[in-house]
Amino acid sequence: MEEAGADFGYRGEQLGLPEDGPGSLARPGRRLGALAVDWGLCLLIAYGLITDGYGQTTGNWALLIFLVMSLLTVGTLGFTPGKRLFGLRVAHLDTGTVHPGRAALRTVLLCLAIPALVWDRDGRGLHDRLARTVEVRI
Repeated sequence: MEEAGADFGYRGEQLGLPEDGPGSLARPGRRLGALAVDWGLCLLIAYGLITDGYGQTTGNWALLIFLVMSLLTVGTLGFTPGKRLFGLRVAHLDTGTVHPGRAALRTVLLCLAIPALVWDRDGRGLHDRLARTVEVRI
């Protein structure tokens, strides 16, 4: 009989990922850091391109820029500027590369925020689970 709190292995083991090093599951701190860099970049772009005369801009424009940036970069390169800075990339569980359609699904769900706040035991957000993707270390 197993005890409560039994060892379930390391994060990413059930996905077939290594425990450490390249290809291992990205840690939450790196993921949040990459998101902060990407969001800051989008705010700067929105501020520089879309202002109302008083230097004010809304977060909605930054969110739209984030959506477009993520669609273009994750769908083609597999990472955003923030992910690249933090040594991360988005990979499909089966093929390793992200098809633009999967990148679009993942990005739209990420922009809704709620799917990104629901995590599984491996630390993947619901947006990654539904798109069958995972953020890994480069």
